[in-house]
Amino acid sequence: MRTRTLALAAASGFVLLAAAALPAIAQPVPGSLAPPAAEAADAQEGSVTAAELLAKLSSCSQISHGTYRTDEEASATVPVCDKNGAVFWKADMDIDCDGQVTTACNENTDPWFQDDTAFHTSGGEPLNAETLPYVVVPSSSSIWNYGSSGIEGGGVVAVVYDNKVEYAVVGDTGPTGIIGEASYATAAALGIDPDPETGGAESGVTYILFKNSTVSPIESHSAAVTVGDALARQFLQNN
Repeated sequence: MRTRTLALAAASGFVLLAAAALPAIAQPVPGSLAPPAAEAADAQEGSVTAAELLAKLSSCSQISHGTYRTDEEASATVPVCDKNGAVFWKADMDIDCDGQVTTACNENTDPWFQDDTAFHTSGGEPLNAETLPYVVVPSSSSIWNYGSSGIEGGGVVAVVYDNKVEYAVVGDTGPTGIIGEASYATAAALGIDPDPETGGAESGVTYILFKNSTVSPIESHSAAVTVGDALARQFLQNN
C-alpha cells in the first residue's frame, strides 16, 4: 500500500533475487549486482509473446471515469481500458517493496517501506515483494473501482515490457489517483532496476489484468504462470 510518488528513473540493469526467486531469473554475477543485459531475455514466460498481446491493445475502450497520474507531479493521462476478458493500462513502473521484511525489502532499503500488503498469503501473512511478482492496483475511488471490473486480490496479470511477458498477481493497492506499480520481483524479472528508491521504469509498461481470475494460493508463482498463459491464449482468441 504505497504512498510514495517520486518519479523513478528507468535503468537497463537489474538486481537479482536470491536463489529462491523465480527460475526465469539468472543467478548473480560474482561481485556485481547486475548480470549481462542478454540474460534479462530469459524472463519470457508462457507460450504467448509480448507482440501477440500488444497487437490486441491498439485501441482503448475507456472504463475509468477520468485518468490516472503515473506520479504525484505528473499530469493525469492514463486511462483504464476494457477488453473481452481483461482490463489494461499502459504506464510506468514504480517499485513496491512492501510486505514481508527481506534482505532487499525493509525499512533500510526502502524509505517508504510498509510491512503489510492489501492481500495476504494463504497463511495470512503479507506478500513477499522480493520473491513474488505482484501488481499494485489503485484503491477504489470515483475514478475506477477495480472490483466492479472483476479484478480481485490474487487475480492474474500479464505484465509486458521490452518484448517480455511476466505473469503476476494482484497483490497490493495504492493511492487512488496514481497507477503503474509492481513488486520488486516483477521488475527484476523484466530487467527493470528493482531498487525501491531509485529503480523502476519511466514508461513502456503494459498491465493486462484478467477478469474474474484467481491464483490459489496467491503466493504460487508457478500457478500464476499456468493460469496466466491459458488466459492469455483465450484473450488472443476473444479479441
